[in-house]
Amino acid sequence: MSDTGVCVLAFKCPGLLRYTAYRCKQLSDTSIIAVASHCPLLQKVHVGNQDKLTDEGLKQLGSKCRELKDIHFGQCYKISDEGMIVIAKGCLKLQRIYMQENKLVTDQSVKAFAEHCPELQYVGFMGCSVTSKGVIHLTKLRNLSSLDLRHITELDNETVMEIVKRCKHLSSLNLCLNWIINDRCVEVIAKEGQNLKELYLVSCKITDYALIAIGRYSMTIETVDVGWCKEITDQGATLIAQSSKSLRYLGLMRCDKVNEVTVEQLVQQYPHITFSTVLQDCKRTLERAYQMGWTPNMSAASS
Repeated sequence: MSDTGVCVLAFKCPGLLRYTAYRCKQLSDTSIIAVASHCPLLQKVHVGNQDKLTDEGLKQLGSKCRELKDIHFGQCYKISDEGMIVIAKGCLKLQRIYMQENKLVTDQSVKAFAEHCPELQYVGFMGCSVTSKGVIHLTKLRNLSSLDLRHITELDNETVMEIVKRCKHLSSLNLCLNWIINDRCVEVIAKEGQNLKELYLVSCKITDYALIAIGRYSMTIETVDVGWCKEITDQGATLIAQSSKSLRYLGLMRCDKVNEVTVEQLVQQYPHITFSTVLQDCKRTLERAYQMGWTPNMSAASS
């Protein structure tokens, strides 16, 4: 795919609604500017992992595509607040933003989207140069249902708690790789997240108390992932399984203080819950393979 091909497509398809071009590293601003100029009804732009894309392309989108609802600029390393703010101010109907490892995108962008795009439902700033000072502005988003804040520059517990308290429609919260997130924060999330169904806490600073709090206080959370949380033990895994009425998935990958014998007992006791560990996942994969007709080659194994 080349800039020339995209330009021809844009010129001949003025009614284009969705444009997706992942990992097309040969494309430049020329392509996105052509799409923005000729396709004013555009609603979705997913152009992740395009190294040549810059703020100039984003500015054209922001000024010409007022119907945009869904954008994905993950791993487009040259874009910055300059382009993002133009989109925020020009595309007031935005519902979904996904960013990933955009190091030039900071709190200024988060604030701009929170102030200008009230219809936002899905917001993701994984690995961006974002801090609590920007994230706190997301409390303005009354329709926010999914928030991905994995591995951002800085995130404090108070900001997370405030978002959960004020964004009443939040159903999915991803806080993985934010090592400061602690038990107290998770307890407040469990108490205040009245519509929360998914909570991802991989590599956070939590203990069994966090799992116990989820089981005790939440009536809605179905998915919990605490993989790589080194202080989680048999007690936490057992008590959340015993007390939670809503839990359907518990991720325990590399929780080394959780005994595999205990997990096996939990699998038998609570068949409605999927427990994820290295061994359990391998078992499920093997079981699916057998169901699909796979049989091991015993002669090859013996030789």
